[in-house]
Amino acid sequence: MSRANYHIGVISPEQFVAEHTFAYIIKGEMHLYDGSNSYVLRSGECGLARKNRLVRFKKEKENGELEKVFVFFDEAFLRAFHEKHKPGVKKIRSGETILRLPENSLIPNFIQSLLPYYDHGKISEAFADVKREELLLILLQAQPELAGLFFDYGMPEKINIEEFMNRNYQFNVSINRFAHLTGRSLSAFKRDFKQVFNDTPGRWLVQRRLQEAYFLIDKNNQKSAKIYLELGFETLPHFSYAFKKHFGMAPTELTDQKKNRP
Repeated sequence: MSRANYHIGVISPEQFVAEHTFAYIIKGEMHLYDGSNSYVLRSGECGLARKNRLVRFKKEKENGELEKVFVFFDEAFLRAFHEKHKPGVKKIRSGETILRLPENSLIPNFIQSLLPYYDHGKISEAFADVKREELLLILLQAQPELAGLFFDYGMPEKINIEEFMNRNYQFNVSINRFAHLTGRSLSAFKRDFKQVFNDTPGRWLVQRRLQEAYFLIDKNNQKSAKIYLELGFETLPHFSYAFKKHFGMAPTELTDQKKNRP
């Protein structure tokens, strides 16, 4: 099989899991980080990423190849499935962002059954819902408690804004997204943020990211080109400009200054 990526649904360009997402690694590895915990999925392994979570991922090729299957379960599909099959729903205990799924002989067979339907990495719309339904039946048969995750359509609960932001400031997502993930409207988020941090979200995010950048360069000998994306900056020039404006020196000047210290 040639190197390829397969998916059912739409991949979000953000580091935000918009819909519950099933991932199966055919070849290679996928390393994931949610701001608190790290996860690794290797060849032959699969997992389920919760919606309304932030995740950064890094892909590792195996013998120069990476093959994976993503299946996205959007709310409209899940509601139709629930109406048709009426599975029992209990609250799921695990709060993990990535749920590692146990070995199940039906899943590799399901993955193989998908591949003939793909054209340039995307499954034909005529078969997409049929195959998603088949996979969901397999998952719920093996782990009925997953119904508590799939069929919970509520908004994220209101959570501690200080703890959440200090854990997730590196993620390059919009203020609207941060508000949603903390269980708040945009106006409530800005109001609560001001009370906690005595600053606006946008200004605080830039300063917090730059403080971490200074530490990584000064204490950990990190290079700007390696850290700017991990800290939520879109481009290296943008990062360098913001760094110099805030600290009065470019990142390279800090590196040179560090080298000249006794």
